[in-house]
Amino acid sequence: MSAGPTHLLYLHGFRSSPQSAKARRVGAWLAEHRPDVQFWSPQLPPSPRAAVAMLLEGTADWPATSVVVGSSLGGFYATAVAEARGWTAGVLNPAVDPARDLAAYIGENKQFHKPEESFFFLPEYVDELRALTVPAITRPERYFAVVATGDELLDWREMHARYAGATIRLVDGSDHALSDFDEHLPHLLRFLRLCD
Repeated sequence: MSAGPTHLLYLHGFRSSPQSAKARRVGAWLAEHRPDVQFWSPQLPPSPRAAVAMLLEGTADWPATSVVVGSSLGGFYATAVAEARGWTAGVLNPAVDPARDLAAYIGENKQFHKPEESFFFLPEYVDELRALTVPAITRPERYFAVVATGDELLDWREMHARYAGATIRLVDGSDHALSDFDEHLPHLLRFLRLCD
């Protein structure tokens, strides 16, 4: 068995930030249990094209054993990065068709963790999302998906179908934010080979 990952990229969702509960939880776990693993959870720009370009540039020298985790829109980006890099990925209630779903958010949006800060989601960003959509995941065995049937924003059936063949933790109930994330974190970490 090859060595476990030395680098982990965590990607937040739409209107979210590296201050999200899940991003902070993953970072805190690594700091305590795996300080040898380099952790990067950047603030993603509103432009999907700029976001993915930043991620690919920022991880250009990361090894092939690196892993990426993303929540919601971050799960969509994590899939794009995993496909581009050949990495293992964990996706948490991942956005499947954000070009469709985020068209309703064109205009000014407020950040969840800094409501005093806003950003503009431009019409061309929908086209950028469409261009970044991976037709189908390759090597589904590289993917671990946490899919909550109680997700109030995304359809769990679409997520389940999108990651067919992957290791899927189907959660009965819960919510889009995965408020019960601590229950799922050990399973994610084991899949990513960060713990036994």
